[in-house]
Amino acid sequence: MAEPRQITFSYEELASILIKDQAIHEGLWGIYVEFGIGGANISPAEGIDVVPAAIVPLQRIGLQKFDDTVPGLTVDAAEVNPAPTASGVTGDE
Repeated sequence: MAEPRQITFSYEELASILIKDQAIHEGLWGIYVEFGIGGANISPAEGIDVVPAAIVPLQRIGLQKFDDTVPGLTVDAAEVNPAPTASGVTGDE
C-alpha cells in the first residue's frame, strides 16, 4: 500500500489536536486563522498583459476561545481532553 501524501483534518479535529498539545482542559475552543494581504503586478499566463493582483498569505493558525458553540468549528476541551482526576486518571478511563 502506498504511503499517504496528504492527510487532512476538519476544523474540529485540528482544534482537538491543538487543545491536547496545549494541555487545555476547559472551555470552548476553535481554530483561529490569521491572513495577511499584499499586492503585486502579475501576468496570469505567458503572453497576457500584467495585471494587479491581491496576495492573501496564511500567516498563522492557532486556537481561539469561544463563548458559544459554533457547529463544525468549536470543540469543548473538557470533552476532548478531560482534566486528570486526583488519582491521575482522566474522565475517559
